Amino acid sequence: MFSQFAFPIFEQSIIDYHKFDDVNQPINNPYPKDQIEHLLYAKNWVDTVQWHYEDIIRDPNIDPVEALVLKRKIDASNQVRTDMVEYIDSYFLQKYASVNVKPSAKINSESPAWAFDRLSILALKIYHMNEEATREEASVDHRTKCQEKLNVLLEQKKDLTTAIDDLLTDIESGDKYMKVYKQMKMYNDDELNPVLYQNKK
Repeated sequence: MFSQFAFPIFEQSIIDYHKFDDVNQPINNPYPKDQIEHLLYAKNWVDTVQWHYEDIIRDPNIDPVEALVLKRKIDASNQVRTDMVEYIDSYFLQKYASVNVKPSAKINSESPAWAFDRLSILALKIYHMNEEATREEASVDHRTKCQEKLNVLLEQKKDLTTAIDDLLTDIESGDKYMKVYKQMKMYNDDELNPVLYQNKK
């Protein structure tokens, strides 16, 4: 099933990032650009870098100027994440373009790609919670609590992958249909964000 195909790609991206664990390191995508694997790897890489941006910006001793620069990077990263989700949805739209949609077909609350966005973030949660559950210098109580949380995350993975694969099966069989809305983010748009367009005057 497609979620079992995608999850190891997310894991590979996370492992590759942590070989150097540097938000400034360039991506080295191992998959050809014309394959969906390339896009899935790139999507998770962006998520992984942003995960660590979010860690850094929460440093209580961070320099305010550096924090502002980092906030701009997080905003830009969010836009890239959204764009990549739309690219992944384009893949599914093309893949299922010839499906005969049944008259009784229903729409899902989220598109396949936004479900994979959640799965990508879940892969990061599992990786980092496992780190905490096995961190030798941490207390036994800490490791025990983190293992309990990890067990919940692993259960969530099972449920989410099942739900994603069920959704794709329903779309493929015509029982559900895809309808994709472009994410109209306003805060980066100098025509829509009042602070930005007032500064243009």
